[in-house]
Amino acid sequence: MLQGFGSRTITAIGLVVVAAIAVFFLQSDLQPALITLVGGIAAALVATGTGDGPIETPRHVETLAASALPDLQDVIEAIVEPVLIVADGRVTHANAVALGLLGKHIVGEDVRVAIRHPGAAERLASPLPLTPSEPTTLVGVGTLDQHWEMHVRGASGGQRIVQLIDRTGNYAAERMRVDFVANASHELRTPLASILGYIETLGDDKAGEDPQVRGRFLKIMFDEARRMQRLVEDLISLSRIEAEKYRLPATAVDLGALIGEVRSELLDAQHARSADIVADVDLGVPSVTGDRAQLSQVLHNLVGNAMKYGRAGTPVAIRLWRDPAGMVRISVTDEGDGIAPEHLPRLTERFYRVDPGRSRAAGGTGLGLAIVKHIVERHRGRLDVASVVGTGTTVTVMLPVHAPGGAVIKR
Repeated sequence: MLQGFGSRTITAIGLVVVAAIAVFFLQSDLQPALITLVGGIAAALVATGTGDGPIETPRHVETLAASALPDLQDVIEAIVEPVLIVADGRVTHANAVALGLLGKHIVGEDVRVAIRHPGAAERLASPLPLTPSEPTTLVGVGTLDQHWEMHVRGASGGQRIVQLIDRTGNYAAERMRVDFVANASHELRTPLASILGYIETLGDDKAGEDPQVRGRFLKIMFDEARRMQRLVEDLISLSRIEAEKYRLPATAVDLGALIGEVRSELLDAQHARSADIVADVDLGVPSVTGDRAQLSQVLHNLVGNAMKYGRAGTPVAIRLWRDPAGMVRISVTDEGDGIAPEHLPRLTERFYRVDPGRSRAAGGTGLGLAIVKHIVERHRGRLDVASVVGTGTTVTVMLPVHAPGGAVIKR
């Protein structure tokens, strides 16, 4: 009956019988421990083989283990950056991202031809160091302004793994930061130098004693100090808006009423062109979900720009309506010199000015439209600028409609 069973199997069965007897006779806390111990021994004996011969791994287990290993191409396809496998100086494998960047013909080519860059050729021709080395920076691979980090590591059989990591966004962000600091420093340094110069002049006995000279210099100093104040306020405002850009507003704002308030504020301020403001507000325009103070700032900036750059005596037209797509639109139109097409894409950049001299003379900080853009983005809206040289400019803001519960409706 037991023929065909090995000694290990018979021993294991015997131990299981012993365990069963122990279950019957032992009625104490030792019972679970004993059963576990005997059962473990039996399982171990069966697992190590059923015969008395040497232990061998079944062939089907080896086949399953081999088939479970993923293909090298499948492995590198799972990597989101361009990856090449190089053997004897030639590309043997490349993932789809690398083929899209360098071309589908690179497999089988010399890697120095596949990655056409002097820095890459020099690095790939050099022997691999014993310890991981610093990545090589490549500029111009793919497009002229793309920045890449090339990492090279050794693999079995003398192969090399070449990985490219796109750092274009990092370089662009760093460049923006450097430009912003440089521009802000320049904008603050210019009025400060003017103020210091006039203070020094007023310190002279002759200039300081002349009431007309003193009055003129003090007015210039006051204007420059106000310019610095506006710039600092705009910088603080821009920083605050950026800090809140991921926090959606939740308040319903009636833009028709807000336009009336802004117009009244400008009239009360007795601006030279406040009487030129005209408003065309459609009836029944729904509220939008927004931050009332920030939307007021949008209107002040847009209307202020229209008054600065429109011709005196021409209307500054504010219009509010709901478009067929369901968005609420506000437009501010001036009749001025207009803006050339090449300047339109850069109008919302910080400190960008079409005419720097005229902008500074009008009291602009170069941050007005940048602030408007960030506020509109926080409100999940859109900003559009259209201009005709010699005719004027229209700036349009599109905002989603407010829904009960603080949600926004987009149709």
